[in-house]
Amino acid sequence: MKEIDEKAIDLHRTYQGKIEVNVKVPCDNAEDLTKAYTPGVAAICKAIEKNKEELYTLTSAGKSVAVITDGSAVLGLGNIGPYAAYPVMEGKQLLLKRFAGLDGWPICVNTQDTEKFIETVKLIAPSFKAINLEDISAPRCIEIEQRLDKELDIPVFHDDQHGTAIVVLAALINSMKLIHKDPKDCKVVVSGTGAAGSNIIKMIYEYGFRKIYAFDIDGNLSKENSQNYSDLKKDLLNYVNLDNQNFETLKQAIVGADVFIGVSVKGLVTKEMVASMNRNAVVMALANPDPEISYDEAIEAGAAIVCTGRSDRPNQVNNVLAFPGIFKGAIEGNARNITKEMKLAASIALANYITEDKLSTTHVIPSAFDEGVCDVVTKSVKDAIK
Repeated sequence: MKEIDEKAIDLHRTYQGKIEVNVKVPCDNAEDLTKAYTPGVAAICKAIEKNKEELYTLTSAGKSVAVITDGSAVLGLGNIGPYAAYPVMEGKQLLLKRFAGLDGWPICVNTQDTEKFIETVKLIAPSFKAINLEDISAPRCIEIEQRLDKELDIPVFHDDQHGTAIVVLAALINSMKLIHKDPKDCKVVVSGTGAAGSNIIKMIYEYGFRKIYAFDIDGNLSKENSQNYSDLKKDLLNYVNLDNQNFETLKQAIVGADVFIGVSVKGLVTKEMVASMNRNAVVMALANPDPEISYDEAIEAGAAIVCTGRSDRPNQVNNVLAFPGIFKGAIEGNARNITKEMKLAASIALANYITEDKLSTTHVIPSAFDEGVCDVVTKSVKDAIK
């Protein structure tokens, strides 16, 4: 880990960041300036004044995505603030450009006041065709996204909520093909009900999983314990524990489970717990950088399929499989917002991208570097736009 850290520091110090701005149009003489700047640019301004939509065809705003954070929940680092969050925003900028050809712009806002943050995004929105909310703490991130989705006329997408959920569902769809189980019959136990966990629950429910049980730091989500729940947790009771099981511990709940999904903390699950699951179980231990149980331990304990967030093991659940194509599809399709139908279509497209002859227990989701992934997600999103 220390060696990787040193190499990362060396890379960023050498290049002084990951992205630079390049000029697309000629700028070599007076005539070039006349067309690109004054006086020619006045005609562009007038055209946009007449029709705001011309902004997206006559300027770079049409391919620009704001990658915006308050630094309150950065990767596994927590609330490290807007300055320290910048390298991650620049990383998302790199991925948008590399995989979707879109121009991301890192914006780190120096406030964690929800109203101020929302107002800031609304004020800068005219410069962009879409908003990528990133690394904002729960439950604030959910309110922020919902408010901006209603109040802006461009797509708003919080990748930490939905990107993970889209890829998880894709992996589950393919896992069901391999273990020959019906989603409606599968017992699913989820650890973690924050931004990612809550949306994973909702997405897999929409697809057809019904026996879902969720745990967070306070234990099993149930109607009996709901008197002090936040609105987010109360809403999850529409999707989880529908038969009102009173599990006292995660260890108790995981017995006889077909699927475990962890978006919580490292080391939470033991080999004994995995061994207590149903035959041909699926374990998705996604805590980063260290999972709830390691890939090797889960396999040794009898899991048929194991996914983690790590790139050094098979079946990496990586948001980059989803968000570049989501944004590209929404932008090319001129969508006002990103709907659950678009997200579900992206999951199905990701799953179907792996043909039956290539599908295996160590290959239930594509590689982030498969050049065709962004295109299939883009098409699926565009086709789902109403």
